[in-house]
Amino acid sequence: MILYIAEKPSLARAIAAALPSPQRKEDGCIWLPNGDCVSWCIGHLLEQAEPHQYNPAFKSWNFDHLPIIPTDWQWQEKTNTKKQLSILKKLIKKATHLVHAGDPDREGQLLVDEVLHYVKTASGKLKTTQRLLINDLTPAAVKKALNHLQPNSDFAALSRSALARARADWLFGLNLTRAYTIRGRQAGYQGVLSIGRVQTPVLGLVAARDKEREQFTPKDYFQVWAQLETEDATKFQAKWIPSDACKPHMDEEKRILNRALAINVANRITQKTAKIIEANYKQKKQAPPLPYNLSSLQIDAARAFSMSAQQVLDTCQTLYERHQMITYPRSDCRYLPRLQHKDASSIINALSKSTPELIKGAENANTSILSKAWNDKQVTAHHAIIPTTQAYKAASLGKMESQVFGLIARQYLMQFYSDYDFLASYIKLDIAGGQFEAKGNTPVSLGWQSLLPNKKNTSKEKSNNEEEQSELPKLKIGDSVWCHQGIIHDKTTSAPAAFTDATLLAAMTGISRFVTNKDIKAILKDTDGLGTDATRASIIELLFRRGFLIREGKQIHASVTGRAFVDCLPSQLVTPDMTAQWESTLNAMSLGNSSYQNFMMDLEGNLIQLLETSKNISSTALQHLPEPSKKTYPKRSSGKKKAPRKTALRKNTTK
Repeated sequence: MILYIAEKPSLARAIAAALPSPQRKEDGCIWLPNGDCVSWCIGHLLEQAEPHQYNPAFKSWNFDHLPIIPTDWQWQEKTNTKKQLSILKKLIKKATHLVHAGDPDREGQLLVDEVLHYVKTASGKLKTTQRLLINDLTPAAVKKALNHLQPNSDFAALSRSALARARADWLFGLNLTRAYTIRGRQAGYQGVLSIGRVQTPVLGLVAARDKEREQFTPKDYFQVWAQLETEDATKFQAKWIPSDACKPHMDEEKRILNRALAINVANRITQKTAKIIEANYKQKKQAPPLPYNLSSLQIDAARAFSMSAQQVLDTCQTLYERHQMITYPRSDCRYLPRLQHKDASSIINALSKSTPELIKGAENANTSILSKAWNDKQVTAHHAIIPTTQAYKAASLGKMESQVFGLIARQYLMQFYSDYDFLASYIKLDIAGGQFEAKGNTPVSLGWQSLLPNKKNTSKEKSNNEEEQSELPKLKIGDSVWCHQGIIHDKTTSAPAAFTDATLLAAMTGISRFVTNKDIKAILKDTDGLGTDATRASIIELLFRRGFLIREGKQIHASVTGRAFVDCLPSQLVTPDMTAQWESTLNAMSLGNSSYQNFMMDLEGNLIQLLETSKNISSTALQHLPEPSKKTYPKRSSGKKKAPRKTALRKNTTK
């Protein structure tokens, strides 16, 4: 008997739908006509044992008990899923062959593996266990996956990295949360001051941005622009490039702070001849952006529709599980396997029967184009999020579902359009001894950019529209043009923008920009990230639920409590360096390039040092804080009833 163990019921039903009928449903499983069986977990059926299960004394929170570091790690059965675990125990014992069908990610790998080890599956049965990787719940895709089973042992390193992360989160979060909560109570604060290796640096990022904004002092600066005209009456403008002689009047970003100097330059160039000293015109191409992974989708949806990260994830789960219109949504990959390219025609055909916008995009798609997205070397256990052949149902979706699906579908269609072709122009001029420059960007062929809405406005996001002109005249070195007037643009520096859902997610994804340690920054250039694609939304929501973050319109700020908490923590906990290093090491571990034992040993040593630091902090910042709110944080939902999700089932309050 073959037993297929899916991560959740919806995946089990999709597997069963691709296998022979008639089928017999029983409590917790589906029997196939040949005696094989499909069963499922309901997210994690097991969780890390509570401290008091190692020692009853640990029920009380006491500094003397810390650090709590198990020597023999234990699992405990989740109360609300004990029945399903009991069913799986019996089926695993009865089965002659096992197929692991967890979701195709680090957590999905551990989720089924932990059950197999907890129920003491026979070693011979473990060795022959196979891995079923499903990214698309449509019957055709599931059948294809069933024909490409792999040895589960090939994913042992992935499972170890997930186990290391789970245990490290438990050690780090539990010990430090107890330590700082005890210190808070000594100062009079009665709430829980939770620490997490991801949540605390995220709070630190927001608190630091708030402080930077509050301490920011605006200053005036000045730009000089030359209003120019060629012999054939073509008008354009060029910006002054201050020379080294102007350094005493400039800030560190080479902005002119002396208005009198700007006036002098503007007057000096008015009604003067300008000589061309450099002129470059280069035809350039820009390839389409890669298809989405979860984080890039969340960022774009936040920018376009002001959706929270959790709303996007919830909507994706519905599109994946209920509608089967997209592939696996918790992906951290933006590439596609070459084999998938042959499905393009059927997917685009489905899109051609969906909504007016997507129909138009599908009509002009060229499936003979093979973009850089199709790259087997960049695809791991899962691939980028793309539409499925069920895309024709798009017209029946709700507003939020339609918005998210539209982004996914458009990004996929871009792979079948030509490159954006444009002429990049650059002109440097000498006017009365000063140098000026003009930059232009002239579209030749929009290609994939024709799928973007309001194309005219997209360039404004990259420049102020005065820095880059749509078209520059064709000139050559030695040509002369006339400067009608020098114009001064009065400018004022602005404070860094407050975080929003989009920019906070972008900061978590590209965390190397905020890392202070140069060695770690270098390591993280290619593998940076605070948290993972699958966990970032829940971490942000957790900080809101705990009252550490608050919303003001679209802006995200640290609360009074969040700011005070950050102020009393050592920098190691509130900067992203340490947790970014964790993610880098865990990623290396998942690829078999790093040791579980070394990772845990280093972590335990660091934990002991941090606990010593917590005993000596000044708790004055924790005095007179607002009492913790007893109100439930209003989660920003997608407005629809949802099927059970991993997000709730996998909640780890110590991340």
